[in-house]
Amino acid sequence: MSAGEQQGRKPRADVQRNRAALLETAQRHFLRYGVGTSLEAVAKEAGVGPGTLYRHFPTREALLAAVLQTRSEELVARQADIEQLGDAAEALDLWLRAMEEYFSAFSGLPDPLMTAARAQDPDNPLTIPCAILITATDRYVQAAQRAGRVRASVQGYDLFLAACSVAWIKGAGIEEKGLDRLRAVIASGYRERDTQA
Repeated sequence: MSAGEQQGRKPRADVQRNRAALLETAQRHFLRYGVGTSLEAVAKEAGVGPGTLYRHFPTREALLAAVLQTRSEELVARQADIEQLGDAAEALDLWLRAMEEYFSAFSGLPDPLMTAARAQDPDNPLTIPCAILITATDRYVQAAQRAGRVRASVQGYDLFLAACSVAWIKGAGIEEKGLDRLRAVIASGYRERDTQA
């Protein structure tokens, strides 16, 4: 059998089972222990050896990117709802909150996302998901700029980092009132002054 034929074949059932078990177990561990959880513990609970884990997911970032992909449906659904809004500034605000909640899924998640966004390393599996979110944020920013609601100097990258920062602070246990004040301070930095409440 040629290499091309092998590439076209569907993965064996046990390979698919192992991958699914690793993703499910990793998600539980990330939820319970944060993104720094022991990968060896993930493999053990999934019923596979560390070598199997690393064959599927060569790095922690690869495993994290795969788990985030399985959790992205809710963010995509929220984005579809936001797209229906007629107010560009409101759409941007809701998108930032949706990203903030997405980034708050696991303790410690904002750190590797900000690292991937800053470095733009093509070998980091988190770089592409971050780039997609930054591009989406840029579209919301540009729409709000065209409506005269956001300063011309603001970029989607800036507000992606702001949402990561709020998620990081949220993970430190700051109460919602404090987060609302922080969001207001951030908003005062990107909104046009004459449109502030």
